[in-house]
Amino acid sequence: MAAAEFALQQQVEILYTDHHGWLRGLLRRKLGNAFDAADLAHDVYLQLLRTGRVPPADEHRRHLTQIANGLVIDLYRRRRVEAAYLEALALLPEQMAPSEETRALALEALVEIDAALNGLPPKARKALLLCKLDGMAYRDIAAELGVSVSSVEKYIAAGQLASYQALHGPVC
Repeated sequence: MAAAEFALQQQVEILYTDHHGWLRGLLRRKLGNAFDAADLAHDVYLQLLRTGRVPPADEHRRHLTQIANGLVIDLYRRRRVEAAYLEALALLPEQMAPSEETRALALEALVEIDAALNGLPPKARKALLLCKLDGMAYRDIAAELGVSVSSVEKYIAAGQLASYQALHGPVC
């Protein structure tokens, strides 16, 4: 283990010891559920290890809260996507229902695409959704968004690229 990794691990360990109980309590109050709170509190520290950034001591709680809030948003977004997916599956005849493994893989892909689309600027996201879900022509999308057709082309290309990268990784 490199010295920098060891130092980071020690810093996160100290942060964990000093603030884990407080963070878990904060998340329990936000979520109303001790199990999800414990999972997300754990994920906060994993994210600190992944990013390699531990804030100065006077910013510990603010930084932990910021990460935790992002994870809470991700949790609710995932649950919203999962509920919509399960609702759509419920409409299928039983013999067409996918296996549990296929469901899990599809749900993971949907969550990744949702996160990628939510990372797009609002007009790009709306243009892609109008095109792919509503089947609108580029000219009609341009009129609805109040932009040029070439802007719509760029928006949709950006949305498709973001979706592709969410599923397959960065394009070389």
